[in-house]
Amino acid sequence: MTPSVPTSATAGAGYRHELYPYTGRDEFVEGTVRFIRDALDGGEAVVVAVPEDKASLLRAEIREDGAVRYVDTSRVAHHPGRLIAAWREWLQEHASEGRPVRGIGEAPWDTVRSQAEAQELRYHEWLLNKAFAEGPAWWLLCPYDLAQDKAALAEMARCHPEMRENGRTVRCESYDPQAPYAFTPLTDPCDPYDEFAYTRGELSAVREKIAACAQQHGLTGRRLRELHLAATEVAGNSIRHGGGHGVLRTWSEDRWLVCEFRDSGYIEDPLAGRRRPDPTQSGGRGLWLVHQLCDLVEIRSTPHEGTAIRLHTALPE
Repeated sequence: MTPSVPTSATAGAGYRHELYPYTGRDEFVEGTVRFIRDALDGGEAVVVAVPEDKASLLRAEIREDGAVRYVDTSRVAHHPGRLIAAWREWLQEHASEGRPVRGIGEAPWDTVRSQAEAQELRYHEWLLNKAFAEGPAWWLLCPYDLAQDKAALAEMARCHPEMRENGRTVRCESYDPQAPYAFTPLTDPCDPYDEFAYTRGELSAVREKIAACAQQHGLTGRRLRELHLAATEVAGNSIRHGGGHGVLRTWSEDRWLVCEFRDSGYIEDPLAGRRRPDPTQSGGRGLWLVHQLCDLVEIRSTPHEGTAIRLHTALPE
């Protein structure tokens, strides 16, 4: 029998991360409302970060007040690399000082735009455990609609130390605290793709190669300028930290322009670029900026194989 775990955010130290598999709106409302009411009965605050259609269901049951806050997730929902910093902001803005906190967070699985985005959202769930391991104690419930992709439940379970079953919180036996840097390798680039090896003094050539590919697919103006800036940061990191050179590949895939950078460097910190930089720090802003400029960023890095970074930019319709 799977052991149950404490039902109060104050009962255990540190961060608690619980998966809530459900089917249908009624089950979603039942489980999340119970979670909120348990929190309120225990004198805890609650931050609700779910898609707007789900938020409307919960507002009909529990209105917003000083203890319960509904946050707008539209600016970050489809950007997994921005979500950890967003949670830090939401907690800081809405948590009452000295009061234990709970959160409810659900990704917009029904509007995920690509397999790469789905993978990065799952990887974000695993990274949450590292991001908040040393921070203040709080409890995050992650609803997951089995109607979206029941087969993916096993992967979601690997990301959560706890799971809700039949109204009880139990330890998730599938949780993997030592999961690899990323769960799946990057897919092969789509044919045809262009490849360009670059080294010191060739950042302008990198931008020219990207501009040529972007022009073929109608990407211009501000979005192209933002991609150029992100690409310059990544290629510059290859030159500074990845052996002085790298390889750029560009192609289009499912209405995305993809720029992939490979080098021999190693990014040891899996949270690199996902924390908001401190205004006083002297470096470490490059990957943060890349996550803000691109629609999706994939990073794979190992000591033996080096680093691969893919920048995804949505193409105009």
